[in-house]
Amino acid sequence: MTTPLDPNLPTRHLTSTKVVAVRGVQLEVRDDIVVGEEPLEIRAGGPRQTPVNVAVTMRTPGFERELAVGFLTSEGLIAGNAVTGFEAGDPGFMAEPDDAIVVRLAKKLDPSVAQARNFVATASCGICGKASIDDVAVRAEPLPKGLPVVPRSVILSLPDTLRAAQAAFDRTGGLHASGLFETDGRLVVVREDVGRHNALDKVIGSRVLANELPLWDRILLVSGRVSFEIVQKAAIAGIPIICAVSAPSDLAVRLADRLGVTLVGFLRGDGFNVYTHDGRIDLRELMGA
Repeated sequence: MTTPLDPNLPTRHLTSTKVVAVRGVQLEVRDDIVVGEEPLEIRAGGPRQTPVNVAVTMRTPGFERELAVGFLTSEGLIAGNAVTGFEAGDPGFMAEPDDAIVVRLAKKLDPSVAQARNFVATASCGICGKASIDDVAVRAEPLPKGLPVVPRSVILSLPDTLRAAQAAFDRTGGLHASGLFETDGRLVVVREDVGRHNALDKVIGSRVLANELPLWDRILLVSGRVSFEIVQKAAIAGIPIICAVSAPSDLAVRLADRLGVTLVGFLRGDGFNVYTHDGRIDLRELMGA
């Protein structure tokens, strides 16, 4: 029996393949759904400028505009309302024109900036092979102190809400997700990708295109662990609270502390750990416990 693909998901987001399924002493040859993974070439340029090659990243097809804009924003290459349009790859030369995208900017992009950053991205680790470790530390100003303060019940509700919105993960089990939430727990946007950094860039890009940055009144939940790069990207977008179902790295904790970001890890069931700036989580009801 052929497994149907979800028509609501982007083209090539999921694909069908044959598998030999072994369950105990039972063997079955059947169709299965796997997540898509393809390269995306990101270029950018201003008025009358030949587009500058910025990066090639392995990603799950879909939401290419959001991914490109989110990447350019979270890596510190553009700021504000700098995007004026997009161009896809040339169908005369490319079998899949959406594997390349040009982001048109209001101002010219300095080619030396992208060349100096030496971007090479993979789905597994994010940006690899940069010219030096200093290039990883994009300048990000510390977030404003204080608000928002979020009830514990809202934090605990986030994983179930995100999981219910992961349409592609339901079919494949092979995707990371990033979800952006209101402070009352309402889901704003969720994006899935084979790369956790891509999922976050897609979320950030969606908010850039909606002209909503900085995201000082939002909560981010990621489906995996929290690395330095996740904290960096979220902080640049102005997100004050980052939650994860898994662990943060030590460098992620140190960066979150320095940038004024509340970092929550191991968010599962009825518990979580707060690693930095716990004042944004309302825990007064537990103070006497």
